Amino acid sequence: MKLLLVLFLGCLGSVAMADDQATQTAQITVEPYSYSQSLDIAHVVAVTPVPPVCDVVPMQLTYDDSNGERHVMEYRIMGNGCSDN
Repeated sequence: MKLLLVLFLGCLGSVAMADDQATQTAQITVEPYSYSQSLDIAHVVAVTPVPPVCDVVPMQLTYDDSNGERHVMEYRIMGNGCSDN
């Protein structure tokens, strides 16, 4: 019975931590990038894939800074769909 109670409390704690992480991620605002901006990127978490279009498209870079805070930065890039053929 004690083992079952410990197992239940452990699962409950895991769910609470996962919910807290999802809430923190949902509260991150997307910051537009400017060339004059000084970046503090300690760890890249994710980069959106470049779409196969011949146009300028928005991209997002998710990263952690040196203080461990998570940021999402949006910038523009030329898509991969252009060719010289």
